[in-house]
Amino acid sequence: MIKLYDFPLSGHAHRARLMLALLGIDYELIHVDLAQGEHKRDAFLSLNPFGVVPVLVDGDLVVRESTAILVYLARAYAPEWYPSDPTGQAEVQAWLATATRDIPAGPGAARLVTVFDAPLDHAALIAQSHELLAAIDSHLARRQWLALERPTVADVAAYSYIAHAPEGHVALDGYPHVRRWLANVEALRGFVAMPKTDVAAAA
Repeated sequence: MIKLYDFPLSGHAHRARLMLALLGIDYELIHVDLAQGEHKRDAFLSLNPFGVVPVLVDGDLVVRESTAILVYLARAYAPEWYPSDPTGQAEVQAWLATATRDIPAGPGAARLVTVFDAPLDHAALIAQSHELLAAIDSHLARRQWLALERPTVADVAAYSYIAHAPEGHVALDGYPHVRRWLANVEALRGFVAMPKTDVAAAA
């Protein structure tokens, strides 16, 4: 059985949980206690020497990094989630890069300040997040999904930190196309949400 090493409030880990749920794959969920430093101990570092969640284990295969996990699951279990043609792959990979770089650095980092007390420039991160969301909203004005005319791993990768942007005091009210896209993802069969915190109410 597949094992997923996970932390519930990690958007990166939620990507993997969401993909597994959408594909209807049974798996064992293993909680990694970040507060107690479990991710920096030898047992976990033997799986991921960089000491971060998530990590997926499928038989003898160990996959680290959330977007790599999404691609692996799609290619191994549900090819329709990852295109086989070069053009489609380029579109998906471009959004996986955005989900790896820009989204965690904007809404994801703003949420780190409010949820985990990260010592970052919150005002700058909020402004950066709104620039990103405006660009994504403009892109989605002409389409239902990020990369192709159907859901792909790109949508799964981008969803978690954007959906939880309000927890970082990044409001989504001004982005109707983003909110429509979030609803599209949430309407997918098998969708599972990431636990919410109550910090958004203080915004």
